[in-house]
Amino acid sequence: MEPAADGLASFVPGGIRLRLKVQPKARRSGILGVGPDRDGPVFKLAVNAPPEDGKANAAVIALLAGAFDVAKAAVSVVAGATDRRKLVEIRGNSRDLGESLDRLIKDLERKKHE
Repeated sequence: MEPAADGLASFVPGGIRLRLKVQPKARRSGILGVGPDRDGPVFKLAVNAPPEDGKANAAVIALLAGAFDVAKAAVSVVAGATDRRKLVEIRGNSRDLGESLDRLIKDLERKKHE
């Protein structure tokens, strides 16, 4: 695995893995930014779905599928299904996913400075 974006993500065969910290039952859903966590940097996400019956995970998958312009079926939670801290894999062309990741990080940085 190659590290990407300072530990936020790593490239794996056939895709990319992202480290997340999710806030369920939020007022609004969205990717809030990048922040520190006990194991390193994470993407902070908020979803308005409750953390029950996989609803929050489904909301995370939908949010990331939209952000990376992939089908929901290409996104899966590989670790942390019942935790706020998650490892998510997005399958697809690594180059395209890397470009989407770079664009997302730049957008988050721009919003932080507005």
